[in-house]
Amino acid sequence: MEKKKKFLKLPRLDGGKEVLKKFFKENLRYPAQALENKVEGDVIVKYKVSGLGEVFEAVVEHGIGYGCDEEALRLVSLLKYEAVKNRGVRVTSNSRMKVPFRLLRKPKPAKMNMVYTAKTKTDIPSGEKKPEGKNPRIYSYTIKI
Repeated sequence: MEKKKKFLKLPRLDGGKEVLKKFFKENLRYPAQALENKVEGDVIVKYKVSGLGEVFEAVVEHGIGYGCDEEALRLVSLLKYEAVKNRGVRVTSNSRMKVPFRLLRKPKPAKMNMVYTAKTKTDIPSGEKKPEGKNPRIYSYTIKI
C-alpha cells in the first residue's frame, strides 16, 4: 500500500528537534523576575511562517508571565525556516511551538558513611590466617554510598 502524498509542503526547520533544543539552550535568557520567583513552565506561541521562511505575527497562546512570555516571543521570532513553494506559489502557514522554561537543578551530593575498624592479633577468629610480626594490625573499611 502506498503512502499518500501531502497536498502542501510545509516550511520546516533545518536539523529538526535536536537543533531546536540546542538553539533554545544557547539563546534563551531566563528573565530576572522569573528567576527571583522561581517560575518554571512552558509558553505556547502561535505564529505564521511566510513562504520565504520568516516568522511573523507571533502571539502568546498560553503564557506563564514574569517576563517569560516576552522571551518566548523573542526566541520564536529569531527562528528561520526553509523557504517553500507549492506548485510555484509561496504559501503562508500557521504554526505553534512550546518554549520550555526550566530552572537548573543542582545535583544533590552523595551521602557517604565510612566505618573504620582495626583488629589486633587477638581479635582475629581462630579459622582465619594470623599475620606474622610483633603486633600486626588488620584494617578493614566499609564505605556505603
